[in-house]
Amino acid sequence: MSTLVCGSLAFDTIMVFQDRFKAHILPEQVHMLNVSFTVPEMRRDFGGCAGNIAYNLKLLGGNPVIAGTAGQDFTPYLEHIKQQGLDTHLIRILPDHYTAQAFITTDLDDNQITAFHPGAMFMAQENHLDGQIPSDVHWAIVSPDGLGAMIQHLEDLTRADIPTLFDPGQGLPLFDAATLTRLIDMADYLTVNDYECQMVQARTGLSVAELRQRLKALIVTKGEQGSVIYHEDQETHIPAAKPRAVLDPTGCGDAYRAGLLYGLEHNLGWETSGKIASLMGAYKIETAGTQNHHFTWSEFKKRYQENFGSQIE
Repeated sequence: MSTLVCGSLAFDTIMVFQDRFKAHILPEQVHMLNVSFTVPEMRRDFGGCAGNIAYNLKLLGGNPVIAGTAGQDFTPYLEHIKQQGLDTHLIRILPDHYTAQAFITTDLDDNQITAFHPGAMFMAQENHLDGQIPSDVHWAIVSPDGLGAMIQHLEDLTRADIPTLFDPGQGLPLFDAATLTRLIDMADYLTVNDYECQMVQARTGLSVAELRQRLKALIVTKGEQGSVIYHEDQETHIPAAKPRAVLDPTGCGDAYRAGLLYGLEHNLGWETSGKIASLMGAYKIETAGTQNHHFTWSEFKKRYQENFGSQIE
């Protein structure tokens, strides 16, 4: 059984400025801003929602198939993906574009200045799924990507009758009310964080109760307060797993979603699936970068029992 993971593929270039932006930006001169920061510390990570979700699902023993677009500079990322044993045949390389990438500069107060180049991501609607979905795909997720791609992929998956988890994430501002409502109606499951949940309600005019009526499950993550899964007439509250260190929260949501997909693949029920997802987020936050953490299945099961007092069913 495979899970189709649709979404962005990106490089994240993270630079650390060993000072404070406020010491170099004059508020009264922002109308003619011209500053330069020397950043002796820098790293380049593999990222993007589809890449992150697939990486985490593979760690759990799943079989994800990535569907996304990348550019002429994708070779090192592609080699990394293949080293993880991930299926790449639905990744489309666009030679006239660069892979999407974020350039993030952080100062000593953890303030950030970010520039994002969407590159090949905004051409993702050219990566058609219709007629291309492998026969062993039983589940799918549509995660943040170009607007046209998210719409098209959900439509293709609906026609193929594949149960789909919709994760609009940072793509939410791209949707108008009618389009977002239509995509929610097409999806089987919707996963958002608590802030995004408020955005969805404001954009669509639908309450949580009304969203629940349109979905098989609504999953809302709340950071260190855990998460809640609304399904049928129940609310399952999932506690946050305890990380051993807090180094980098980037990508925790993607790790959580991989845990949900693993639970769906194995029909584990919402409580167990949510706890697996919660522990995946803890593993991620302990490591800098979105695809640098590792564990064995035996290690994972041990930490699951330590956190939740039970074994994975």
